[in-house]
Amino acid sequence: MQNKNKKFKLQAHEIKDVIAPMGGCMATDKITVEGLPIKYMYRQEPNFDYDSGWIFLSGTETQDYLDDHTHTMIYEVNTIANYDQAIIPYLHLPVGTDLERIDGTSEFSDDIG
Repeated sequence: MQNKNKKFKLQAHEIKDVIAPMGGCMATDKITVEGLPIKYMYRQEPNFDYDSGWIFLSGTETQDYLDDHTHTMIYEVNTIANYDQAIIPYLHLPVGTDLERIDGTSEFSDDIG
């Protein structure tokens, strides 16, 4: 499996239940391995039954980085909320939501520029 060689920023015992279960999401190693904060979060139509539709990016990923599938994994949304709790107030937003973190804050805006 691809994650055997990954050293995650948070260990399994550090992951707490901070939100109610809501399914899976996609996030990059920039967040889960390097520990960078989430800069972009968007919600698309789910691809499978347990998919929340959420995708989380640090904003430092290049297209080449994203094209390499080993840099992205499916996680429980709760796991990613443990990495960056600033996303929690926005997780109830519908499919089609596209948010960017306001620099230097824990707030996100849909005014992506």
